[in-house]
Amino acid sequence: MLRTAAGLLIVLSGMCVGEGILPQGPLSGAVGGKVEFTTTLTPSEKPFLSVSWSFKGMNIITSTSVNITEPGHANRISLDRATGSLELRNLVLEDNGEYAVTIIPDGGLQKQGKITLNVYVPITGATIRSPAAILIEDKSSTNLSCEASGSIGTRDWMKDGRPLHPGGTVSFSLDNRIIFLQPVQSSNHGTYQCRVSNPVSAMTASYNLTVNFGPHNISIDGPSAAAPGGRVMLRCTADSVPPANFSWTFNGNETHVNTSLYVIERLDEDSIGNYTCTASNMMTMWENSTVLNLRASCAAPCWSFLVLLISALTLRGLM
Repeated sequence: MLRTAAGLLIVLSGMCVGEGILPQGPLSGAVGGKVEFTTTLTPSEKPFLSVSWSFKGMNIITSTSVNITEPGHANRISLDRATGSLELRNLVLEDNGEYAVTIIPDGGLQKQGKITLNVYVPITGATIRSPAAILIEDKSSTNLSCEASGSIGTRDWMKDGRPLHPGGTVSFSLDNRIIFLQPVQSSNHGTYQCRVSNPVSAMTASYNLTVNFGPHNISIDGPSAAAPGGRVMLRCTADSVPPANFSWTFNGNETHVNTSLYVIERLDEDSIGNYTCTASNMMTMWENSTVLNLRASCAAPCWSFLVLLISALTLRGLM
């Protein structure tokens, strides 16, 4: 019985030595900044007999009736005797490591705690660099590199406000510092962002990448049938960087150049037929065309159009 009781006393004593008087770590601090090692203890009626903090096994401050501070920390630390909490100022990278506290209450069991501090250099000067070049879809390749000063923890890439992931012609370096576009596609055109961060700071850099492409997806916006005598407007569009140049032909004859808009002021028999829009890109040296077949609509009285047609033919015969 005595051995059992003694063993139980040892176990209970070990459990009462407070390993939980410091929060779960690690703590993070910035070079030049400060950090607070805050215990979970509340001030007691009787002051602690002793509070001692150590760094990597070496005492930095011991407080009993007086404070004894290690010279290298003399002007950088403050101790709260009521709770045992410690403030460390003017952080340097050499402050990285494990900190331990031992507290002896008046009439209580010794309390201990450990926590790790990680010190980081704040992020500055984040930028995205890319080789100067004229990029042509499917013909050129390039890369974007994300550079910054400080303790870099992570680099996260976005494009046009959405996370960017490797795939297709996009690949990443192992450290996410560089993205490779081989070859460039029209989908690579846009604004890239790189967010560089560590636990104490973050900075985002942006870069507008121009990829010359197209013309793609050419189309004519306008009716395929219209009322005789009415006004008809045809507009040609295409996806292109730089913007495409447009030209028009009607039934094989060129009619309009350097305009995306074709206006028929009054639809008659001479306006019925095929309208072809050709979009060209002087940078990529590509062009693309589409055709709209315009016909008369019977939504309006077609007899009036036929009368106009017969009259026109009759007049031509008389002449």
